[in-house]
Amino acid sequence: MKIALAQLNYHIGNFEANTHKIIDAIAQARQQGANLVVFAELSVCGYPPRDLLELDSFMEQCEVAAQQIAEASKGIACIVGLPTRNPEIKGKDLYNSAYFMEDGKIKAQINKALLPNYDVFDEYRYFEPSVSTSCIDFKGHKIALTICEDLWNVNDNPLYVSEPMEQLSKEQPDLMINIAASPFAYNHDEERLQVLGDNCRKYQLPLFYVNQIGAQTEIIFDGGSLVFNEKGEVLDELPYFSEAIRYYEFEGKLVKGLQVQNLERQTDIEQIHQALILGIRDYFQKSGFSKAILGLSGGIDSAVVCTLAAEALGSENVMAVLMPSEYSTDHSIKDAMDLIQNLGCKHEIIPIKSAAKTFDEMLKPVFKDLPFNIAEENIQSRSRAIVVMAMSNKFGYILLNTSNKSECAVGYGTLYGDMAGAISVLGDVYKTQVFQLAGYINREKEIIPINSIVKPPSAELRPGQKDSDSLPEYDLLDQILHQYIELKKGPDVIIAQGFDEALVRKTIKMVNAAEFKRYQTPPILRVSPKAFGMGRRMPIVGKY
Repeated sequence: MKIALAQLNYHIGNFEANTHKIIDAIAQARQQGANLVVFAELSVCGYPPRDLLELDSFMEQCEVAAQQIAEASKGIACIVGLPTRNPEIKGKDLYNSAYFMEDGKIKAQINKALLPNYDVFDEYRYFEPSVSTSCIDFKGHKIALTICEDLWNVNDNPLYVSEPMEQLSKEQPDLMINIAASPFAYNHDEERLQVLGDNCRKYQLPLFYVNQIGAQTEIIFDGGSLVFNEKGEVLDELPYFSEAIRYYEFEGKLVKGLQVQNLERQTDIEQIHQALILGIRDYFQKSGFSKAILGLSGGIDSAVVCTLAAEALGSENVMAVLMPSEYSTDHSIKDAMDLIQNLGCKHEIIPIKSAAKTFDEMLKPVFKDLPFNIAEENIQSRSRAIVVMAMSNKFGYILLNTSNKSECAVGYGTLYGDMAGAISVLGDVYKTQVFQLAGYINREKEIIPINSIVKPPSAELRPGQKDSDSLPEYDLLDQILHQYIELKKGPDVIIAQGFDEALVRKTIKMVNAAEFKRYQTPPILRVSPKAFGMGRRMPIVGKY
């Protein structure tokens, strides 16, 4: 039996494009002599469709697309993921399903049993969990077909009370196939290898695992589809962050012609770099946009975002706007111009000094003789937002937000100012990681000016301002933030690790107090195991 794994990039709700892509892959697999081609979870409609699932018209289009794909499966079999209707009155109205199609017909339906409801997942909102399943017979083989989370209940602290593979194993299958929509996080590839390999070792079966690639707003899928032998050893791994179709000969319980692979993992920063480029590119292409705009300050954050955007969209489609204030330094303008020259992107220089001064004069009768403070600082930041948004409206640019995760965490940013944007590129990347990204970008030649990397970070909203005036040094701050946000450690636990008590409590207080700001930020490209946004849901009005 020849099996094809199709690792593709889907578009939520774009049934025409998804169906065409799936049918093309079926035709290609048939031409290569494959007997079975396997596609990812919810491949027909894209993942996650969220409340689109509540529309009857959306479900009707799913069914029409499935019939078109089934008709294209003549002379071959395929497995596709899609939502289906639950015929029972009791329970949720839908299932998260896989269709097994063969010779133009839908021969079997497998429904997902374990529905994740944590972090970015919200499947039990829509789907009924399956309580029974059975193997699929094909070409003299018994296939244990599962959907993503169905294989993720093998660790020492199981999240679910049932285990679909336990039920399927009683039928003595010859192989496992798992179709997935497994989102990217910089540490998730290693966890994925462990969990999937554990299933192979537990059930003594080979596994064909297919994941999708592509970004769906903030969620990024990295691919990395896998083939394991019955010992849980990796025989093949598909590329990360790109589409691919590969073919495998399966006989008995063996994948023929492949040797055990000793895989070299990419570094976290390499993965984050690729993920952010894919996230930017797909956000624009799938939304029908082509041109990006951002404020370029001469600092490291905006320099990294500008560079990533130029790689994702082409430098000719990136507009960098320099908006110096009376507190901007000459070297900041030079650093920004050096980057523009290195990238070849478009640029404009629009000083905001006169705009900020006009606001100051307009507010003087109200502010009276109160001293200069954060109010005047934020006027400058909001003046910049007015400029880039005006250009967005006039020329059709889409604004990229350049705030990093450290700033976003502690509220070091201006609502309706530098926190504005359609998509946040670095909102899940700590400041220390931004420095690493800049170093990775410059790995072969200097693209980001060295001065943008080595100079002390500053918002330049008052004379001589530095981030360290308001925040701890980022090396220390990011460690505390990581403990609190990603690792979910409370203040007492963090303090017990040796961190200064006053600093820990101040940092956590800043994080909690900034929740109202984060609630109003743009979607953040998710690259960590715990990103701000839909994956971290905290009360705005609360005390902790």
